[in-house]
Amino acid sequence: MSGVTLSIAVLLAVGLLFAKVAQLIKLPSVTGFILAGLVLGPSGFGLITVASVGHKLDHFTQIALMLIAFGIGEHIELRRLGAIARDVTYISIVQALGTFVMVTIGTLLAAWLLAGSGDRSLDPVVLALLLGAVAVATAPAAILHLVREMGARGPLTSTLMAVVAVDDGLAIMIFGLAVSVAHQIVGPGAATPVQAVVACVYEIFFSLAIGVLTGLLIDYMLNKFHKREEMLTGGLALLLLCGETTRLLHLSPLLAGMAAGFIIINRAERDVRLFRAINAFEPPIYVLFFTLAGVHLDLAALKLAGWLGLVYFVTRIIGKYTGAWLGAVLSGAPARVRNYLGLALIPQAGVAIGLVFMISSDPQLDAWSAVITPVVLAGVVFSELFGPLLARFTLERAGEGETVQHHPECGARSRRACNAWLRGSEGISFAPWTGGKLHPASRPNGVVVFGAFHFATVRGLARIAAILAHHYHALPMAVRVSELPEQARPDEGDLDSLFLAEKDETASLGYPLKTEVIHGTPAAGLVAAAERNKARAIVLGYPVDSNPHAFQRVIDQVVAGVSCPVVAVRFSGTFRCGRILVPFLFPFELDELLPILEAMAMTTQPRITFLHLLHHDSSKEEVAASDQELQGWLATNLFDTQTRHLVEAAESRLETIMQAAEYHDIVIMTAARRYGLNRMFFGSLSSSVVRNLSRPVLVLCPPGKQADRPSS
Repeated sequence: MSGVTLSIAVLLAVGLLFAKVAQLIKLPSVTGFILAGLVLGPSGFGLITVASVGHKLDHFTQIALMLIAFGIGEHIELRRLGAIARDVTYISIVQALGTFVMVTIGTLLAAWLLAGSGDRSLDPVVLALLLGAVAVATAPAAILHLVREMGARGPLTSTLMAVVAVDDGLAIMIFGLAVSVAHQIVGPGAATPVQAVVACVYEIFFSLAIGVLTGLLIDYMLNKFHKREEMLTGGLALLLLCGETTRLLHLSPLLAGMAAGFIIINRAERDVRLFRAINAFEPPIYVLFFTLAGVHLDLAALKLAGWLGLVYFVTRIIGKYTGAWLGAVLSGAPARVRNYLGLALIPQAGVAIGLVFMISSDPQLDAWSAVITPVVLAGVVFSELFGPLLARFTLERAGEGETVQHHPECGARSRRACNAWLRGSEGISFAPWTGGKLHPASRPNGVVVFGAFHFATVRGLARIAAILAHHYHALPMAVRVSELPEQARPDEGDLDSLFLAEKDETASLGYPLKTEVIHGTPAAGLVAAAERNKARAIVLGYPVDSNPHAFQRVIDQVVAGVSCPVVAVRFSGTFRCGRILVPFLFPFELDELLPILEAMAMTTQPRITFLHLLHHDSSKEEVAASDQELQGWLATNLFDTQTRHLVEAAESRLETIMQAAEYHDIVIMTAARRYGLNRMFFGSLSSSVVRNLSRPVLVLCPPGKQADRPSS
């Protein structure tokens, strides 16, 4: 695949697809990105190769590395790290030295044992020293992405991010010393260990100095710029300039980027606006970065590395874990940090590969690169595939992953499994009626019809029908539509048994229940029952365990055939009406919903939240005017009901509703009058809420022609 633009599109699409699949089976997104790269790259179908496209996209990798480093700096806030500074110091130093010693000894022994089958001209001590130094480096990108994806917070996360930030500086220093010692072993005339230390200090100091200067310039810019787009543009310009400057001077862009983020987060102003702006900008850059990393991974390296590669991988894990554990013990860190932090340091990628390239470009050490390169690449393959899994496992076991807004009745089910279960027969339930007995009108005026089709929903439909009947001074009426021929209809005793659950529910509210069995199609049968019994409203329940789209046709047919409101209810989880959310786009929707809201207020005394969704570019004046108008409507119509109101200039109407719904029991809204191609192309907000929300949703479909009504 030669086209760069086409390659970017494929990398983004396939990377995102694999990430979603990974999430479904509880794997980190990073693992999905890397697997996508493996499938697309030379180790898979070969659609994207390093030679044809990979190097043309290196600038994306450089941008991503700078953004990653800057993001890590945000997590090194001295105010928060004050309590764990001792832990970070001990753990960083001990795990770095422990990894170096463990890998050096392990690979040295392996090299001696395998000397008979390898190249005897290579000094195994030099090989082991270089592998031990490279093993110290971690993969800050994978760890940062995982922390953000999980929303992880806590002492383990804070310590982990600080250790990762310090680790690369230590890796550079240890690598410089190891190279110096290797030069002394290989031959005279090389740099002395003192010179190596000076070179490492020079690289670290000036990298940090450029980063500090960049952070101060960004802070000055943030004080002058106030628009989000200006901050993002200026901030990216300074960060990329910082990265290119350090590369030209052969310094560390990672250390410089971390220092810039560190300065901004620790300034007295603590301005995090640029971090947030970059967070919204960087996801596609991240996908390209990790998917390209997968393209660069060559599974052939696993075979070339042989036993030495396996020893390198295993001893590195042992060194990271035992070093982090010992450092945590020496510093007196909490148990969760002692037990879990080491496993979160396993990912390894960019920095390690960069150190390998430095070895291959060193004239005195390039002979060892033929062995070191496949060994390190094999370790990178394993650590990038399994490292994020271990890191996620540690954060979850430590209880620092983000607490998902989860239904308690779902138990340990995943979000996807929970949503499916809540809408199934076992997940739907009804809170006991606590509103006391209602008193039917002495002379009922018509009925509120509800279609009784599924045992899991009939109680809820009966309750809603009785509440509406109380408002309309009518009686609830259960209708079962049978497609059997009329001569096969059951006798009276069997008819009574068909409606036991519905009768029991309406009786608990104090209402008798009228019943009827009609033969024909569901839509035609409900329309006939409504006309014959002077229905004031019709209540329909979405089928259980089926696609809401299919049932929408039945709703449309019923709405077209009657002159009363139609209420469609999607049950999910426990049905209760204590906290009601009413999202709407246009003020006239409130007048349409008023009878239902009055019925609820009269019987259940709920707390009702009104959410007016304006266009995302609405001005402050428009928001204030809408807020005042909504207050006036509430004071006129629901003055004796406990209400609150919100006016939001929503960037995403669906997301805004879903976020607000997490704190409510049920959502009540109107349906758009859209049919056929109109609905296909422009959609329906209420239908999207029904499909995506794991809360009960009640949708009002008003009757009559309203040609001038805007569509929601």
